[in-house]
Amino acid sequence: MQVVNVRDLADFDAAFSMISKGRAQALLTLPDPLTVAGARRIAEYAATHRLPAVYHRMESVDAGGLMAYGPSYADLFRRSATYVDKILKGAKPADLPVEQPMKFELVINLKTAKALGLTIPPSLLARADQVIE
Repeated sequence: MQVVNVRDLADFDAAFSMISKGRAQALLTLPDPLTVAGARRIAEYAATHRLPAVYHRMESVDAGGLMAYGPSYADLFRRSATYVDKILKGAKPADLPVEQPMKFELVINLKTAKALGLTIPPSLLARADQVIE
C-alpha cells in the first residue's frame, strides 16, 4: 500500500506522479474536502491510467469513478435537522449526544467497470443502492 498525501489542489500533479511511479493497481480516496474538490481530476486520472478507484461520495462515481461507499449525506442532513430543532427549543448543544451515521450507500458505475475490463459480481450489484449504467 502506498499513501499519498495531498494538502492543496496544486499537489495533485505530484501525487499522481507518485502513484504512477509506485505502479498502483487501484486507488482509494478518503473523506477530505480536497478529494471532494478534486473528484473530477482524480476520476479522470484513474480512468486514463485504468485504475479501479473507490471513493467515499457518490458524486465521484458520477464523475466517472468505479464505486463509492460511505455515509448517506442526505440522511445525515435530514437527521441534523432534529438537532437544530432541539437547540431551537432550548437544548444545550453540549448536552446532545454525538451520533454515528446510520445509513451507508454503495454506488457502482458499470460503464467505468466495463471500460476497465472488470466484471462486478451479481451479489455486489444486488447490494448496491444505485447502479449507474
